[in-house]
Amino acid sequence: MVRVRLDRWLWAARFFKTRSEAAAAVGGGKIRVNGDRPKPAKLVALADELRIRKGSVEFHVVVRALAEQRGPTTVARTLYEETPESRGARARQAARRKARPTPVYDGKGRPTKRDRRQLDRWHDETPF
Repeated sequence: MVRVRLDRWLWAARFFKTRSEAAAAVGGGKIRVNGDRPKPAKLVALADELRIRKGSVEFHVVVRALAEQRGPTTVARTLYEETPESRGARARQAARRKARPTPVYDGKGRPTKRDRRQLDRWHDETPF
């Protein structure tokens, strides 16, 4: 059975631009493999279920192929299959984000700490 390091697979599947970003996400608890919190060197096998959180977006994917090298986007899309529930949740979240009014800062100069927190809350709706 062939296996690949988790950080390398995430990079090859184009979820992250660099392997170091992928390793940092795994170390930061943003990735779950079959419900467990792994280390970057965890070996990923076919049919493993991954939950990948990038900002306020969460992907729930099933590993369909393995790759150690980063290739074209068309090849990267064949490495995984996103669940229909995940696609639906991302679509609903995008619709909610699009329906919200854009925050406007009316003050002079830099925003206050309170204004900054409100803007951050608007940008970062986390599903967890």
